[in-house]
Amino acid sequence: MGMLKEFKEFAMKGNLVDIAVAFVMGAAFNKVVTTFTGGIVSPLVGLIFQSDFNDLKYVITPGTLDEAGNVTGEIAVLYGSFITSLIDFIIVAFVMFMIIKAINKMKKKEEAAPAPPAGPTQEELLIQIRDLLKK
Repeated sequence: MGMLKEFKEFAMKGNLVDIAVAFVMGAAFNKVVTTFTGGIVSPLVGLIFQSDFNDLKYVITPGTLDEAGNVTGEIAVLYGSFITSLIDFIIVAFVMFMIIKAINKMKKKEEAAPAPPAGPTQEELLIQIRDLLKK
């Protein structure tokens, strides 16, 4: 039972719980960014290329068209998907930068709070007590 108790203490540490919450929020935020990029950014950029942005590719070896209309055996570099993923990454990185910047700004305000005025030192207090006892 010692190992189970030790694992429970480890799992309930504040930092680990914070990381787990951040991981879940990050996964949800990634879905939002992917949807934003795929639904808004890609069509707008696709207007420039006059095609769906995710379908952009450089065909190295053309494939054959089967009866169902599917291309088989094609070898292509899917640079449109890569660019979409790169845009996703840039958006996530920028938002994380802004969040960290805001957190750091809040920390600086907390640190900038004036320190309470320093009271007399221990030696000064002892001198005062001594002087009071002499009277």
